[in-house]
Amino acid sequence: MSEKIVQTAGRDALGEFAPNFAHYNDDILFGENWNDEALDTKTRCMLTVTAIMAQGLVTDALKHHIMNAKANGVTKEEMAALITHTAFYSGWPKAWATFNLAKEVYEEA
Repeated sequence: MSEKIVQTAGRDALGEFAPNFAHYNDDILFGENWNDEALDTKTRCMLTVTAIMAQGLVTDALKHHIMNAKANGVTKEEMAALITHTAFYSGWPKAWATFNLAKEVYEEA
């Protein structure tokens, strides 16, 4: 089993304003879901990047998940293949935008 994923971003950003949302984010999404052993973390990272890209949500969240994918062993070549494959199903402009983020992440030292 890999190291347990622990998230506090929900509580840090919204704990007092939206405590239930913070709980769902930190304890359910990132606590239970991301720690489910049915999928390894690398696969989850790749699926998450694909899902966010497919929605066209080219934001800091997507960049964060690309960084997380890289940190969990997704190579530059795998990321390029993932984005290219997804482009045919979700849209070419989304791929261009995602490639711009991925290039930033993978060119960082």
